[in-house]
Amino acid sequence: MIEHDFSLIITKMNQEYFMRLALEAAKKGDWPYGAVVVKDDEVVEVAYNTVQRNNDPSAHAEMNVIRSLTNKLKNPSLEGYTIYTTCEPCPMCATACIWAGISEIVYGVSIQDLIRLNQSQIHVFCDDIIAKSFRNIKVTKGILKDECLALFMEN
Repeated sequence: MIEHDFSLIITKMNQEYFMRLALEAAKKGDWPYGAVVVKDDEVVEVAYNTVQRNNDPSAHAEMNVIRSLTNKLKNPSLEGYTIYTTCEPCPMCATACIWAGISEIVYGVSIQDLIRLNQSQIHVFCDDIIAKSFRNIKVTKGILKDECLALFMEN
């Protein structure tokens, strides 16, 4: 029993560490969205939102990190990888995670949280997109939620 509790503590510590990296990445972007991809507890790619910078409405942090990593790997499959993102993926980004085969999505702020802050969002949640897909992607919510929310409140 104690060993099981210890592994949960380690997992939470790792999740918080990777989310802090996503938060740092978000500060470099156009909007407070940052994304980190991890495999076997190692960071393999980091990106942030460049919609304004690139004049590209699809240049969300998640899209950028997936594009960059699959290009480096020369492989469109990210099975076995986890994506950490400061905010719940929008429908476009959730679908990209599905197509790429991401195994787990970990996020801080939910779309519902942003709606409560009067920040315009598409009212479709990543759980709904995943539930209607052919993939079974694990979703972990609310990691460093307060820190992620603070970033959104600054903008």
